[in-house]
Amino acid sequence: MIHEVDEVLRTLLRGGALAGSGVEIDFDAPTRDWAARRNTPTINAYLYDIREDTARRQTGQLPVVDERDVVVRRRRPPRWFRLSYLITAWTKKAQDEHRLLSAALATLLPHELLPSDRLPGPLGALGMTVPLSVSGNRAESRSLAEIWSALGGELKPSLDLVATVPFPAYPDYDAGPPVTEGAVVRARAVDGGADAEERAHRPHQVAAARAARAAGRRGTAAAP
Repeated sequence: MIHEVDEVLRTLLRGGALAGSGVEIDFDAPTRDWAARRNTPTINAYLYDIREDTARRQTGQLPVVDERDVVVRRRRPPRWFRLSYLITAWTKKAQDEHRLLSAALATLLPHELLPSDRLPGPLGALGMTVPLSVSGNRAESRSLAEIWSALGGELKPSLDLVATVPFPAYPDYDAGPPVTEGAVVRARAVDGGADAEERAHRPHQVAAARAARAAGRRGTAAAP
């Protein structure tokens, strides 16, 4: 799932205000050695933190249906994780870096929710939207000073991008076959006779009986 989020971000950062700019998009750690090898304008999206969003955790099971809308499997709800990216711009001049950051911000802000049809592979198959937060609250993330100290570089202006992504919770469980015939009740005479009465309560019969009773109640209520 993480590499799929990388591809989504790469696609976003190559569009919008940055479309046609020729700026390189990179996901490597922006260390001193990495920075020394830069010879083209680059936007770096460094994934520095991964942690579960426990407020979104759910219990129970979700149904999985086939093309006939019949439940064939059951699975646990997905677990949601916050992927935190440090977005930085790298050029020869600080002003050019600020322009790139401004363009990146203008490109990302309209995408607060990514619909499932814009998500690739298994991530899109989950049918869920992915929220993006740009430069929001960093209360649960590591400090900028800590990040840059670990990278061995000097503090740079940056955007903090958080993608909250669903991860499937395995395994799936097979569901029992659908009920099509309903219950069958056999009753014998009180005197022990051989004759027996059989009543079958099938799903369509139960639904029809409920509809008839509801119609009868409405007719009674409408009578003067």
